[in-house]
Amino acid sequence: MFDDTIIAISTPYEFGGIGIVRLSGKLSLKIAKSLFKAKKGPVKPRTVLLGTLINPEKNEPFEEAFLTYFPSPHSYTKEDVVEISCHGSPVILEEIVRLGIKQGARHAQTGEFTLRAYINGRIDLIQAEAVNDLIRASSLRQAEISYKQMRGSLSTKVKTLRDSLINTLSKIEARLEFPDENLNIPQKTILNSLEKTIETVEQFIKSYDLGKSLFEGVKIAIVGRTNVGKSTLFNTLLEKKRAIVTPYPGTTRDYLSEIIKIKDSIFTLLDTAGRRKPQHPIEKEGIKKSKELAAQADGILLILDSSLPKTSEDAALLNKYRKKRTILVFNKIDLSGEMDVENIISSAPDLASVKISALKKTNIHELKKAICSEFVKTKDTGDEVILHLHQKLLLEDTLNALKSGKESLHKGYPDEIVAEEVRKSIPLVGQLTGEIRSDDIIEKIFSRFCIGK
Repeated sequence: MFDDTIIAISTPYEFGGIGIVRLSGKLSLKIAKSLFKAKKGPVKPRTVLLGTLINPEKNEPFEEAFLTYFPSPHSYTKEDVVEISCHGSPVILEEIVRLGIKQGARHAQTGEFTLRAYINGRIDLIQAEAVNDLIRASSLRQAEISYKQMRGSLSTKVKTLRDSLINTLSKIEARLEFPDENLNIPQKTILNSLEKTIETVEQFIKSYDLGKSLFEGVKIAIVGRTNVGKSTLFNTLLEKKRAIVTPYPGTTRDYLSEIIKIKDSIFTLLDTAGRRKPQHPIEKEGIKKSKELAAQADGILLILDSSLPKTSEDAALLNKYRKKRTILVFNKIDLSGEMDVENIISSAPDLASVKISALKKTNIHELKKAICSEFVKTKDTGDEVILHLHQKLLLEDTLNALKSGKESLHKGYPDEIVAEEVRKSIPLVGQLTGEIRSDDIIEKIFSRFCIGK
């Protein structure tokens, strides 16, 4: 499908023991041979060959290297591929690319090697995305998930889901097309099929909470009135002095953002300005920004000073964040307490709570466990994890179509309406694997790749 030959550096652009330049396309071997002189023997498929890199313009050697040739279709891109391995000097690697372009190659675009693998049918879109996920893995857990998906585990289940949808649709359409043939396809059979498919899709969607925490990170806003210990807790969780801490109200006027890892999950902590009646225009702007960040956050750590009675600001914050994913953090338990902690806990039974001392680092381990438990849902996720928002959105649209079909069936609507809803879901699932191509999704996915992959 691609007529030209591409070239790019495939290893990180920095000094290292080894660097690799990759070519893919019909002219790969011809171009490589014009730059490479073997020390002994001919080029053989999938065999590493030692030789010298030559500048054809001067006919002068400038580096020792290894050349490996992967003929089509048994290569990463299903095209002829050549990899040149040499010392990891950016200067040398850039020179190989420059000379390769002089000999007829084109510099690869971002993610173009993997794009060619996808377009040429070697991998599907889920596998292509998993390649980049594996490269960028922030934890071993995510690397293991991405490796499985690169090998096709998620793709297989998505294809099974699509086959199930097609099978259900064929049963509905058979009832439509052959009403007099006594096909004996009861409504209950179709309903059961829809319910099983809905359950599968819901399980995929539920897994995104875990996937996001592994890949993107979960945003958590630390919220509370002034001087409850938000910045102290921020520093304690980070295990470094990042925020300025003073006994004076209104110290934090702009928000601070830092990333921490708890177990295998990534969290972005936001230390926000304390809530009170602002004393300065800058503090007013800081409080306004804090409210916006809290509204956008995935979760809230609502900090209460357990050494003092509950204030009107505390009550307002409790009411505001009661319906959001919130952990009540009762701070300063090292001091004699005047707050009726148990009454507050009983008044908000749906919210998790932890009693800590941020200053003394008391129960910080329990708080971290609560953060993982409340903001990273791992129950009922099955053995496959959705890592990307666009995958979740496609699955949610699929779920809505299937639920609409199920509701139509329950209400006794004609089979034509049920069939139309199920029919809507099939191309949505097809977009997940790239079987049905969406240019916007494809462009977004491959734009995240490095150039040499």
